[in-house]
Amino acid sequence: MTALRYAWAAPNSLAGCILAATAWFDGEVALVDGVVEAHGRTLRWMLRHLVPLPGGAAALTLGHVVLSTSAAALRQSRAHERVHVAQYERWGPLFLPAYAAASLWALARGEHFYFDNHFERRACSHDGGTPM
Repeated sequence: MTALRYAWAAPNSLAGCILAATAWFDGEVALVDGVVEAHGRTLRWMLRHLVPLPGGAAALTLGHVVLSTSAAALRQSRAHERVHVAQYERWGPLFLPAYAAASLWALARGEHFYFDNHFERRACSHDGGTPM
């Protein structure tokens, strides 16, 4: 069953691995509980400047890969990001379209595209309610 979860999330994990490879040059990459975790200067820049939130994001999950701004941010966001890993295992290649649809649904209701996204609310319920 574990192999199937990894295979189902593999397209997203592949994208995450490509981005995580930047950390081999200017940061750190580690395997923690079956999840690749990476942080580094390039990832920090990408998360701060390319994520459409004020100040960017501390961490972002793609399949079984968590990209982060620092080792401290990885530790702090681990519970939240592991919920996203489980969501990728459940939704597989459909996760990103489903996440986008949840953001659009929140906007259509007059809510915030990120903070009121169903997937983020689920992740926040596991980490004390703090969005990453």
